[in-house]
Formats: sequence, C-alpha cells, structure tokens
Amino acid sequence: MTQKEHYIIISLASNENQETNMAAARTQLEQLLTEVQFTSAIWTEPINTLRKEPYLNQLCKGTTALGEGLLCEVLKELEKRLGRRRNEDGIVAIDLDLLQYDDQCHHLRDWNRVYVKDLINEL
Repeated sequence: MTQKEHYIIISLASNENQETNMAAARTQLEQLLTEVQFTSAIWTEPINTLRKEPYLNQLCKGTTALGEGLLCEVLKELEKRLGRRRNEDGIVAIDLDLLQYDDQCHHLRDWNRVYVKDLINEL
C-alpha cells in the first residue's frame, strides 16, 4: 500500500548569514521532501522588530508522506540544527513555517505579507 503524498508550501526566512543559512535550509528541504520547487529569494525589511538586518525570504513547495504534526516537528528540529535560537533576540538564523498542508492554510497573517503574495505566483 502506498502512502498518501501531501502537498505543502513552506516559507523560509533568515536575517543572519542569510544566503548561507537559506542555502543550508534548501539542502535539508530537498532531502526531506519530494517534488521540491523553490521560488526566487527576495530581500525584505524587518517587521515588528528592533533589529535592522534585512530578511531573505523564499517559498518552497513539495510533497511529503509525513503527517502534519510530524512535519512541523521536523521543521522545528531543522531550524535548531541550522542555528535557530529561541531566546528571540531578534536574530533569526532560519525560520521555516508551514504555510499550507494539502488544503489547510496556516500562518494566515503571513499570506498577507508582500513577499508571500509576490512569490506564490512562482509556484
């Protein structure tokens, strides 16, 4: 019996060593997912933070056999492995947010962000 493949969209963001951290995240996602496709990466100004470092943002779509809960756990573990610290001093080595899992949308505020609206058309 084959496992069902779930369609997903993930948002990637970094404001520290942005290009290096994003490249490492892409490599990890390529190993985790199937049928992976990335949008171009765009720079954005920080929102609601005292830090001034710009963010590099990108979207990823793909498929996975992982359940939604397990996928979210794996994404958080990847963030940790790639240097994400939870003390939230405003430095974000990497942020991986599940925006869509099959027909279910998450992080609804993010869907209204300019970079998501601009990049979603590349998928």
